[in-house]
Amino acid sequence: MHKRLNILTFCLSSLFLASYVLFHYLMRNDTVYGDIDGNGLLSDGERTAAGSLRTIYLTILVPHIILAAGVLPLILLSFYRGLQMQVQKHKKLVRWAFPIWLFVTISGVVVYLMIKPYYHF
Repeated sequence: MHKRLNILTFCLSSLFLASYVLFHYLMRNDTVYGDIDGNGLLSDGERTAAGSLRTIYLTILVPHIILAAGVLPLILLSFYRGLQMQVQKHKKLVRWAFPIWLFVTISGVVVYLMIKPYYHF
């Protein structure tokens, strides 16, 4: 049962990653935090209106992106080691991968909620 749940979780996470990449590939325009009029540029007035929330957003976004890229190989390797029943090697990797993955997951939701008002479809 535990192995099936891990495989399901991995598959759902992979589906999310694929849909995320596809969405941003098809969207083809950058969403800028604070860009109220949706022109892709941040005017002085828009920058002022965004205020310190823009700095907070970027402070969360930058480590989110770096750690999201870095944790992927750890997740793939730990998943492989788990399937191969290499329990000790799996545990060593998960000890590092899980907290990073958890941060990426939570910060991803926070970043999305912060940028959502500026999406212009």
